[in-house]
Amino acid sequence: MAGIRRRRLRTSIFIDYPALAAALGGLFFAGYWVSRRPANAVAAGAWLAYGGYETAMRLRWLCSGECNIRVDLLLIYPLLVLISLVAVVALVRWRLARRDV
Repeated sequence: MAGIRRRRLRTSIFIDYPALAAALGGLFFAGYWVSRRPANAVAAGAWLAYGGYETAMRLRWLCSGECNIRVDLLLIYPLLVLISLVAVVALVRWRLARRDV
């Protein structure tokens, strides 16, 4: 039971505080600004869009009030993780290539 509760707390932080998703988008945008890697721009856009989407869900603009079962997150979270990993790898590779020059 405690494992389930801890897991819920980790993923629900973006549901409770959508501004954190937007902050991650800002960090990925900063990574794009520095490296000009398209993967970072995609990650920034994805996190900013998710932050807006989660804000709209929190304000009940996109649901009728029965939003307790969020099946959409089964698709959204893995995509965000995958996009973020690709962006981080692109940024690390850029940094390593720049260090060798």
